[in-house]
Amino acid sequence: MSILVVGSVAYDTVETPFGRAERVLGGSASFFSVAASFFSPVSLVGVVGHDFGEEQLAAFRGRSIDLEGLERMEGKTFHWQGKYSLDLNSRDTICTDLNVFEFFKPKIPARYRGSEVVFLGNIDPVLQRQVLEQVERPRVVACDTMNFWIHGKPAEVRETLKKVQILLVNDQEARELSGEWNLVKAARAIRAMGPGTLVVKKGTAC
Repeated sequence: MSILVVGSVAYDTVETPFGRAERVLGGSASFFSVAASFFSPVSLVGVVGHDFGEEQLAAFRGRSIDLEGLERMEGKTFHWQGKYSLDLNSRDTICTDLNVFEFFKPKIPARYRGSEVVFLGNIDPVLQRQVLEQVERPRVVACDTMNFWIHGKPAEVRETLKKVQILLVNDQEARELSGEWNLVKAARAIRAMGPGTLVVKKGTAC
């Protein structure tokens, strides 16, 4: 069984009280693909710019990750920069440079469309639904999102959540999405939006 993964392949600049990493490989599709490849073959769909080289691709090569769906466009790769607090549970987004990601229109290769398991990584919620229109009969659909979409396209995020079974967010995003500070109440509110299963990620557990 292969898992179809569609989402961001990016550069991250991350600052914590313990150090700083400048323009390292990031993106929800990158992290998910590498982790999932330990358990199942992965079909990756994403977009990168001309500045994404072999050093970054090496993270995928040699693993059970099919890169036919990784598109390269002229321009710069998506870049996110964030600063984490001392407890690593909360962070402030310093900048989100969409770059080529702004023009990303996921094209699912024909041999990926029969995937039974789909992971919709962190992309525009409208595009997440467009991905689902291209796959045949997925048995399980999991979804990731972030504060950029929760604040910028709240109605579209909620529409997408009606079509997924599993949602992954961190505790800060769960509070922003639900409007509830208490995580138990937040979980109940989010599950009422559609996902039967909610995974709330904690920074200190990573």
